[in-house]
Amino acid sequence: MTPYPPTLPIQPFTRPARGTVTLPGSKSITNRALILAALGRKTITLRGALFSRDSRIMVAALQTLGFAVQTDETALTITVTGRGGEIPVREAKIEVGNAGTAARFLTAFVCLRPDGVYHFDGDEAMRRRPINALLEALQSQGATASSPSFPFTLKTAGLRGGLVEIDASESSQMLSALLMVAPLAPQPLTVKLKGEAGSKPFVRMTEAMVKQFTAQPTDYAIEADASAASYYLALPLVTGGTVTLPGLRAAGEGLQGDSAFADVIVRVKQRPPGTLLDLNFREFSDTFLTLAAIAPLLSGPTRITGIAHTRKQETDRVAGMARELIKLGQDVVETEDSLTITPRPLKSGVEIETYHDHRFAMSFGILGCHDLHGDGRPWLTIKDPACCSKTFPDFFRLLASLREKSLES
Repeated sequence: MTPYPPTLPIQPFTRPARGTVTLPGSKSITNRALILAALGRKTITLRGALFSRDSRIMVAALQTLGFAVQTDETALTITVTGRGGEIPVREAKIEVGNAGTAARFLTAFVCLRPDGVYHFDGDEAMRRRPINALLEALQSQGATASSPSFPFTLKTAGLRGGLVEIDASESSQMLSALLMVAPLAPQPLTVKLKGEAGSKPFVRMTEAMVKQFTAQPTDYAIEADASAASYYLALPLVTGGTVTLPGLRAAGEGLQGDSAFADVIVRVKQRPPGTLLDLNFREFSDTFLTLAAIAPLLSGPTRITGIAHTRKQETDRVAGMARELIKLGQDVVETEDSLTITPRPLKSGVEIETYHDHRFAMSFGILGCHDLHGDGRPWLTIKDPACCSKTFPDFFRLLASLREKSLES
C-alpha cells in the first residue's frame, strides 16, 4: 500500500457525492474484545476487526505478554486463545504509542499477575495523557508504580478484590479498564466512581461487552465504527448527494454512543437558516470535531458544548480546533467546555496542523471536499495525513475513490 505523503492537498468534489463506503470495524470494540478474549477460557475469533495503529499495538502487547494471537488482515479476523486471567509472561516491556485504550486497559490487565514487573512507555503525546488515577486505584490492590505518568514500571500483586475507588473524569477508559478485569479477582471487586466518568456511553459499552464475553463465545462480530461514520455522514452537507454506509447501526441499536451523530445531521438539516445550532457532545465527543470542521459552511453560528475532557485526549482538541478554524478565517469563541463558531468567508491556501491526531486529519479532510473556488482546485492541505492510520488507515483513499465515483454518476 502506497504511504501517504507528508502533506496532502484535498481535491474538492465537483459533483454531489454518490457511492458506498465500507467502514472499518470499531476501534473501541476491537480493543475491548481483544482484552476480554484474552481473559476468557476459550479460543475466540473476532470478525470484522479493525486493523489500524491502535489495534496493532494491542495485538503486539498481548503477544509480548505471551498470548497466542493470530491475525488475518484480508479476512479481517483476529483469533485469541484466552488464559482465564493468567498473564503468561512475568516481566515485559510494553509500548503503547498514543493508543489510550491499550495504555489504560493493559495497565489494569497485567495486574492480574501476582508477581509481575511491566515497563510501560508511550510516545510524547501519551506521556501527557492521564493515567495516575488508574495507577492509584491499582495501588489499593497492591500494585506499585514507579511514576504517576508514562514511562513507568508497574510491579503487580494480583487483584485482592474489595472496594476500589477511581476518579475517571479525565478518561472513562480508566474505569473501563477496571470493569473488564474485576470479574477475575478471587474475591468480589467493586468499583466505586468518584465524580463523573469522562464518557458514559463507553462505560456502558464496556459493561455490555463484559456480559457478552461472560457467555464465552467462540465467534464475536465487531460493529462498524460509528465514529468513522461521522465523516461520511457529514460529507453530503459539504458536497451534496448521498453516501451509503452498510453495517452502520442506528443510535440505540448497537454498542456505540457515537451513533448519535446521525441525529446531529438531522438537527443541522432542520435548523432554520441563520439561527444558532446549540449541541452538547458530552456523550459522543469523538465526533465533535466532525461538526466543528464543517461549521464554516453552515447557515448560522454553531455552539458545541460538553467537550472539556477532550483537552486531554490525543491533543487538546478544543484549543487545536479553535486554532485551525481561526487560520481558516472563522470567528471562534473558546471556553473551557465549548466552542462557538460563526461562519466567515473561508481562506484559501491553508495548511491544517493535525497534532498527530487522526480526528483533525479526517474532519478537515471532509471540509476540504467543499469546492471553494467552483473549479475543483484544492484550497486546503492536510499535514501528516498518515495519522489517520490510528483508526482508519484507508480514509483518504476511500474519500478519493468516492470522489471518482461521483464524477461517473
